[in-house]
Amino acid sequence: MAKDLTSRENDYSQWYNELVTKADLAEHSSVRGCMVIKPYGYSIWEKMQAVLDKKFKDTGHSNAYFPLFIPKSFLSKEAAHVEGFAKECAVVTHYRLKTDPETGGVVVDPDAKLEEELIVRPTSETIIWNTYKGWIQSYRDLPILVNQWANVVRWEMRTRLFLRTAEFLWQEGHTAHATADEAIAETEQMLDVYADFVENWMALPVVKGRKTPNERFAGALDTYCIEALMQDGKALQAGTSHFLGQNFAKAFDVKFTGKDGKLDYVWATSWGVSTRLMGALVMAHSDDDGLVLPPMLAPIQVVVVPIYKSDEEAEKITEVVNKLKKDLEAKGISVKYDNRDTQRPGFKFAEWELKGVPVRIAIGARDLENQTVEVARRDTKEKMVLQMNDLANKVEHLLEEIQNNIYQKAKAFRADNITKVDTYEEFKQVLANKGGFVSAHWDGSPETEQKIKDETKATIRCIPLDNPLEEGKCILTGNPSTQRVLFAIAY
Repeated sequence: MAKDLTSRENDYSQWYNELVTKADLAEHSSVRGCMVIKPYGYSIWEKMQAVLDKKFKDTGHSNAYFPLFIPKSFLSKEAAHVEGFAKECAVVTHYRLKTDPETGGVVVDPDAKLEEELIVRPTSETIIWNTYKGWIQSYRDLPILVNQWANVVRWEMRTRLFLRTAEFLWQEGHTAHATADEAIAETEQMLDVYADFVENWMALPVVKGRKTPNERFAGALDTYCIEALMQDGKALQAGTSHFLGQNFAKAFDVKFTGKDGKLDYVWATSWGVSTRLMGALVMAHSDDDGLVLPPMLAPIQVVVVPIYKSDEEAEKITEVVNKLKKDLEAKGISVKYDNRDTQRPGFKFAEWELKGVPVRIAIGARDLENQTVEVARRDTKEKMVLQMNDLANKVEHLLEEIQNNIYQKAKAFRADNITKVDTYEEFKQVLANKGGFVSAHWDGSPETEQKIKDETKATIRCIPLDNPLEEGKCILTGNPSTQRVLFAIAY
């Protein structure tokens, strides 16, 4: 199987695009800016969903579903929110088509114009808080802990599979609380949930932090985020959790009677991750030969390839493989027995390497005689010969080792690519020649932040939550600063 992937060193962007399509994760659709997530790619997203969904439910949240369409007037009620999304909104203006008598095709019926335009959901705060108004009267109705799995539309001009598409899949949590402290605790809790998932399932280390006012979610009082580093030295925002204060409650007049009998506005949060995590998974770990998937999220964790010259050999191998498959599946390990007779073993090896299957086992007639198998690791390309006895336990431990190795490799890469600088010249040189996270002093001014962004394309990814206080001078203005922040060029 010829992979013919562009190397990361030659063109990282092209390598990514080719890998996503050739590994059968996704492809461009006939609808501009939208993608088709193919079965193999969707199976990874399903595993992500399953893990996250359990985490949400374990922390007391329930799933619900809200409309795809949002009345335009709803978006007008929260000024900062509408300003943040106005340029990305798709708008429904008519509700009917009719046949064109001249061409025989269909056209929009001009008589079927909506009285009020509908916005195709870019995010759901407004429609949900309009709904919560009917759900909340008293402190007894709080907290509301709801999550929604859905699609959203943000009209992007420059699209890229998984990273930036006009339509994408995500989950969005929307919670309502009686106090600010409860809402802030929820915001921080969900950030921890995301960080745990990305680090322990995706094997990708993250920095937990706060966004600057310039980078906050539209309509939030505070935005928490997890930031990850890709192999090309660019940052990727892997998840966000927002403390919305009482902004949306005031916009939609959502009040509750407290234990003291007084009326007050409800406190809110929202939080979400999207199919952008699929892009992160590809970019953080994969190599020039294809995907490198952490075993915890790989749709197929072990592939077994038989090598035989006769039907009789094939039958004997299959008998052994069926037992091994049963033993592995009893441990919760997903196994694919690739006994296709239409492809040679070399083709299969290359295909499953491209698709990132963590462990490949090859069994031939000689292996049966010796009671051994050849095992290949996807992460290091290392091959080893293992005895068949207790093989399921050996493979289970190997998968754990691979998961940890992938994480440690990504962690070491990040450590090597966080650079402290003290001058603007150093800052620009690091961005131009090395990339990665740049740790530098900033004077806290939005104007300084914007000027640095305009001149270098680097943004403040976050103010790390575990930041040590440190006296210093802003790299641009020389004004005093109390701590460093993380800059990077980002996706």
